[in-house]
Amino acid sequence: QVQLVESGGGSVQPGDSLKLSCAASGRSLSNYAMGWFRQAPGEAREFVAVSSWSGGTTVYADSVKGRFTFTRDNAKNTVYLEMNVLKPEDTAVYYCAADFRYYRGTVIYTGPARYGSWGQGTQVTVAS
Repeated sequence: QVQLVESGGGSVQPGDSLKLSCAASGRSLSNYAMGWFRQAPGEAREFVAVSSWSGGTTVYADSVKGRFTFTRDNAKNTVYLEMNVLKPEDTAVYYCAADFRYYRGTVIYTGPARYGSWGQGTQVTVAS
């Protein structure tokens, strides 16, 4: 059984940084597309960053481009989201997700419905 567990969230001030982690157990992440998504209260879940299985292609939402970085550590079976220059509008629950249906898939998707395995989420709050 696959389990994804996020960590690293917290309450910070605007301009601060956080690094989220998503550790997997039960299955290797190294051959599958992964994504980070977020959901603010009353809002739909939205994509933040998605990455191909190789890490060769990563797509960022316009709202986070240049501030957030998606990385993988296959040896630790973990993916990360480094978030810099955080803004109040980044406040949300952040989820990692995996698309285990396509082994070394050549196309990556930004829609949450594409991803079948999800973590429980970690809260990020940015406020003065």
